Amino acid sequence: MTTRPYRLDQPLEQRRTLLPKPHYDPESFGRLSERFARFLGTARFLVYMTGFVAVWIGWNILAPPALRFDSYPFIFLTLMLSLQASYAAPLILLAQNRQGDRDRVQYEQDRARGERTVADTEYLAREIAGLRQALSEVATRDFLRSELQQTLKELDARHDGRHEPHHRVPPEGGYASHGL
Repeated sequence: MTTRPYRLDQPLEQRRTLLPKPHYDPESFGRLSERFARFLGTARFLVYMTGFVAVWIGWNILAPPALRFDSYPFIFLTLMLSLQASYAAPLILLAQNRQGDRDRVQYEQDRARGERTVADTEYLAREIAGLRQALSEVATRDFLRSELQQTLKELDARHDGRHEPHHRVPPEGGYASHGL
């Protein structure tokens, strides 16, 4: 029997075991751990746990000796609480890790949104500056009114027989600043 060398381009054969590996959905388990951790952080849980411990201790102190199942040092109660804590701690850590992952994704999305907002704001600022520059070269309403009034005066003067010279003094800034 010869063993063939491992090839990196082919997957290894699955070894069969006596017991199958447990399969679970990590997402479902994570949601369950988050619900459990959320419940552990409530006043309801503290009330339930306090009631459970009080009933346990009361039963084992006040019940007839034949019905007591955990005598004074309450070793079994300590074991139960330790077992509960040993399962609660990893579930709480798992829930915190999942929350940390969600926070990291949210932070990255917020940062990207912030960068887009800054880029959009800079673009709009450039556009507004361009519009202001373009508007400074456009004739204003007051300039057009004064030009139209002057033209009307000249036309009225021609109509009345008077002839005023065409020579006018340009408004402040000259015609060039108004795009004319």
